Amino acid sequence: MVDGPESVSPVRARIAIAVFFFVSGFGFATWASRIPTIQQKLHLSEAELGAVLFAMPAGLMATLPLTGFLLRRFSSRYIMMTGAVLYNIMLCLVGFITQTWQLVVLLFFFGSSRNLFNISANAQSIGVQALYNRSIIASLHGIWSIAGFAAGSLGTFMVSVNIGTSWHFLAVSIVLTSLCCYFFKDSVHQLPSPHERKGAFVLPNRTMLKFGLITFASMACEGTMTDWAAIYLRKATGAAAGMATAGYAIYMASMTLGRFTGDRLANRLGVKTLLRSCGVLMFSGLLLAALFPYTLFGWFCFVLVGFGVSCIVPMTFSMAGKVKGMSGGPAIAAVSTVGYFGFLVVPPAVGFIAEALNLRWSFALMSLLGGLIIWMMGKLNDNTPPAPTT
Repeated sequence: MVDGPESVSPVRARIAIAVFFFVSGFGFATWASRIPTIQQKLHLSEAELGAVLFAMPAGLMATLPLTGFLLRRFSSRYIMMTGAVLYNIMLCLVGFITQTWQLVVLLFFFGSSRNLFNISANAQSIGVQALYNRSIIASLHGIWSIAGFAAGSLGTFMVSVNIGTSWHFLAVSIVLTSLCCYFFKDSVHQLPSPHERKGAFVLPNRTMLKFGLITFASMACEGTMTDWAAIYLRKATGAAAGMATAGYAIYMASMTLGRFTGDRLANRLGVKTLLRSCGVLMFSGLLLAALFPYTLFGWFCFVLVGFGVSCIVPMTFSMAGKVKGMSGGPAIAAVSTVGYFGFLVVPPAVGFIAEALNLRWSFALMSLLGGLIIWMMGKLNDNTPPAPTT
């Protein structure tokens, strides 16, 4: 439940949570933009880098029970602030690593703090959403995407002027932490219910499992597109490197645009109709890309996929946060327990399928993720909370 002070207006609360989403996106993209620099610094091969990078999702998954436990006992605003500070500290320290084992350890805790930060921030977004009579939650995820673009551009500039990761990450961490400290006062007091404070972390129930499977499908698709979209265009369609990279950028741009228009569509159509449509777009985009392996047509297909995945996670979190008997924080933690496996399991599976068959078969099979969303939306009963109305 939300127990916010009267002095905090909905607008100020919305600005505050938007800033925290920006911090999350900017911090992660700052790290991602310098991965090649760190790989070169440590003299890591692609296989060695892949093994090292696994430390981050490992830390994320290891912290899921702890995050759920904390959200059952404390206001999400304090967990969010703690996670944000730890997140920025880990980012800063990564810039100073000199050995591979140091990177592995720090990435594990970077992933852990990111999980603590992101889930509690999403719980806060449910609290802010409760202050409005219309959907606003998709735009927050759009801000996360915008922050990623901004951080990527800054990272490119830092590389071009030969600024080391230590100074780059230190400066970004200080600025992001300062933003969090300034806007923390406007976050909402989102408290767990009394019976939740007595409980421990539990696995998702049947309703939450449905939301979890929807989130799983979306996150799996996002992970697949992040890891394989440009490679698919190069190998399946014969696109040049620049054309392949542009295809991924087009996908990201459509996903960002979809997040900024998703709230308006949710208010007009309803969340269920919007999510069914997103599932259709995911299914169609991935399947058509596999059936017709042409570069320009692939761009069009990636636009469909980008719009498809854009609103699924924020809207599913919003629906899960309104289920009776569980407050926003524990609900999102429960759904995320299932959803984050999509990031871990599916993108590597694409590589195994491509090795056994080819990338076109991989993308064709991944289209079933859209089918899973359509199917699971049909399984949600009429008691599922509707979209906010205008």
